[in-house]
Amino acid sequence: MRSGLLRAAAPLLGLVALLGSARAEDRPGLKDLPSLKDLPSLGGERLAGVDVDVRPLLALGGGVPALALREDLLAALKAEFADRLGGRGPVLLVRIKGLSINPYAGGDGGRGRLGGGTQSDYLDGEALLIGRRGEVLARHPQLSAVPSSSGGAWYDPASERRRVTAIAQHYAGWLRRALPQD
Repeated sequence: MRSGLLRAAAPLLGLVALLGSARAEDRPGLKDLPSLKDLPSLGGERLAGVDVDVRPLLALGGGVPALALREDLLAALKAEFADRLGGRGPVLLVRIKGLSINPYAGGDGGRGRLGGGTQSDYLDGEALLIGRRGEVLARHPQLSAVPSSSGGAWYDPASERRRVTAIAQHYAGWLRRALPQD
């Protein structure tokens, strides 16, 4: 019973540790920036572009998954913001600080549990609106979580790659909702 409780609490404890160690609000100067929701109207100005920075992941040894994430997230952002690109407005830069693709072996559910296992994959980052002179106009920290089963059958060799794509699309979709419409 006790080992089952500890096993069930382990993902939550890991997430709490991740969030506690990576709080951008504690970095000097950034906590005073407006969030994307508090950003004054862009006056209908279109974004000059989108970009993804995975250097923090690469510095932690993220390697190939970090590069795959950059490719997938950039494609997802371009698709989500296609109608808002091509202007002289700010650049939307997404800086990724953490990617957790948890081991998944088909769920740890059991009788009486709806939906099976509770494993999730996490993507932690922040969106920055960068002005024409390189100044940060606003920031929006965001943590996305999707089920570890999002890549399909766990035994399929392509599953982990599809999981990276799924979490990138989820992140971009929620970021679109966070950015003011005008």
